[in-house]
Amino acid sequence: MMRSVELFVGAGGLGIGVSQAGFRPAAVMDWDRWACDTLRENKERCLDPIAHWPIHEGDVRQFDFGTVDGSVDLVTGGPPCQPFSMGGRHRAFLDGRDMFPQAIRAVRELRPRAFIFENVKGLTRSSFANYLEYIRLQLTYPDLVGKRDEEWLAHLARLEDHHTKGTEKRLRYRVVMRVLNSANYGVPQRRERVFLVGFRADTGIEWHFPKPTHSRDALLWSQWRDEVYWDLHRVARKNRPEGGAAKARALKIAERPLDEPWLTVRDAISDLPDPEHAPGTARGFHDHRFQPGARSYAGHTGSPLDEPAKTLKAGVHGVPGGENMLRRTDGSVRYFTIRESARLQTFPDDMVFHGSWTETMRQLGNAVPCQLARIVASGVRDKLSAA
Repeated sequence: MMRSVELFVGAGGLGIGVSQAGFRPAAVMDWDRWACDTLRENKERCLDPIAHWPIHEGDVRQFDFGTVDGSVDLVTGGPPCQPFSMGGRHRAFLDGRDMFPQAIRAVRELRPRAFIFENVKGLTRSSFANYLEYIRLQLTYPDLVGKRDEEWLAHLARLEDHHTKGTEKRLRYRVVMRVLNSANYGVPQRRERVFLVGFRADTGIEWHFPKPTHSRDALLWSQWRDEVYWDLHRVARKNRPEGGAAKARALKIAERPLDEPWLTVRDAISDLPDPEHAPGTARGFHDHRFQPGARSYAGHTGSPLDEPAKTLKAGVHGVPGGENMLRRTDGSVRYFTIRESARLQTFPDDMVFHGSWTETMRQLGNAVPCQLARIVASGVRDKLSAA
């Protein structure tokens, strides 16, 4: 089995997907106590694949990668995204929370055959264009390190000089980058994230991101043309939404799409009991408890039941109201439970989470959907296996 190292593991979304793709971690690490408690409890409960993870709680800046025995095929991680998040303060390289330097150090010291790093779409903002190129070139030439007291722009210039020389003498990776929408890969959530994937140049591997398998047009067709969606969920015609613009768009689709339909919130949670109106029956499910206080206001109207969820958010000071709410067909709203949020992030149903509702939602809001991680990592594994 191929070996991996996972940085900034958090609640384990990326790590679970990577393990499901066939990698066995030699080390997984995070500094957050609650996230590590979540992983440790699931490890003690022998939840696959976390049961096999060597978990290290602590600051990655203090981790000695020399303690990882043997070769490593893959390094993965989602370096803390707050400097780049659309909801953050956009400080980028001035923000001490930027952990990309540690991701690059891991690649430099472990020399894996490949890496997968994920971050928020905000990293691709035009205001961060130069810093994103800086990250890409550092990952391309990880052993061309910055000098003491060297400004990052000066280091960028040296990297550009080296890159244009075309030399093959240094450790080098071929890096590709793309923004992926999780909904296009069977995740019941519209969650756009940027992925940076690199293969060590001496592997000679050619690779591209996996082709999307699901689409909005296929969902619209299923709802408003052949109406299979409503029949599958046994929704009577009188209880279906009017459709409006979505139905109008569906009528313009010339042929049945070949993709699978986007998955919706209803697809993800319809088999769970209502935690607000039937709390007694909800007790049989881990972390499925009603959280009061949800309210709808301009810009924060919740996720419609019959669409993929909006992007779950972690929040800077607690959970943002609108992004983590369900909006029913009658217009009423409530917060998603932890279990429902885990479903939207495609975590295993038997996984439990540590911390308060707000803390756990932070873990979930920072996570990579396991399903998307598995698909990307499987594509990488297939190429490494064939090399």
